[in-house]
Amino acid sequence: MNDWLNFALSLAAFLSSHIIPRIGSLRDRLIAKLGRQIYFSLYGALSLVLFAWVIVAVGAAPRVEIWPQYPWMRWIPNLAMPLVFVLVFCGLGLRCPNTLGSKQGAEFDPSNPGIAAVSRHPLLLALLIWAGAHLVVNGELAHVILFGTFASFPLIAMWGFDRKSARLMGEHAETFFALTSWLSFRPLIRRHWWRQNLGALAPRCLLGLLCWAALLPLHEAVIGAWPFP
Repeated sequence: MNDWLNFALSLAAFLSSHIIPRIGSLRDRLIAKLGRQIYFSLYGALSLVLFAWVIVAVGAAPRVEIWPQYPWMRWIPNLAMPLVFVLVFCGLGLRCPNTLGSKQGAEFDPSNPGIAAVSRHPLLLALLIWAGAHLVVNGELAHVILFGTFASFPLIAMWGFDRKSARLMGEHAETFFALTSWLSFRPLIRRHWWRQNLGALAPRCLLGLLCWAALLPLHEAVIGAWPFP
């Protein structure tokens, strides 16, 4: 029972750290008082500590199997994670309003939506893919709760950000939503899109793949599970 309580507390603390700052403009007031760099440094450190607590707690939770793990399942996160890292690096500093990781003060250019044409929420999409891929391969109850929660969070966040965009953009919202998507592969088959964005996105994609390759061998040491079948 204590192991379940520890898991519940760790997950509640991690989720609360992401929800509470957005209540009543608390985050904006803290940024104004501390400065963006100090606030996000402290916030990032707290998130890492709480996430480490979650990882330890889920590993200690009682093992209740919901579905079995088969060796082929491990290929799902292995195939998904390169895309996750690419999305993360492409989403940092995104010139698209009202999403996680967007560049402050950047204006959306309808003539060149960039990566937003593929996804206007690449960081949240990366979290969704990461959680969904790991949910398939981890069928124990604690992991199902963990990855199921992490998969639902970006869906709710993307819906909320889109509502904010629709409210703030007014008459321009229709154009914005027509040029962007939660996920669309159509821009990837358009030469015009590649001509506009290859130079900016290629280094980010390369860095994402390099980061994935560098971190993959550390998976067993950090998480405690060898990622391959």
